[in-house]
Amino acid sequence: MADTISERIQNDITQNDVMLYMKGTPMFPQCGFSARVIQILTHMGVPFQSANVLEDAELREGIKAFSQWPTIPQLYVKGEFIGGCDIVTEMFQAGELETLMKEQGVPVKA
Repeated sequence: MADTISERIQNDITQNDVMLYMKGTPMFPQCGFSARVIQILTHMGVPFQSANVLEDAELREGIKAFSQWPTIPQLYVKGEFIGGCDIVTEMFQAGELETLMKEQGVPVKA
């Protein structure tokens, strides 16, 4: 079963330029950290897909093993693991997240 969840995650991050594994949904985040990352992505106008780990215990544990990162949310850009809330927030504040998105060809609101 572990292969199936790893394959699902790999497909998610391959098929979506920006993929966020979060608690809750973009409309109804279920934790402050997930809400913060949604706020940043929305502010930047970045199109993204998300997966609610609270709906799927296997995904919740699988994403932690996949990234070797113990916390959620987790942001991926063009298949690359970027980090969780603290890293995304720091990158956003420093202008690095916008630079990364542009370098990866992800549209960002002016």
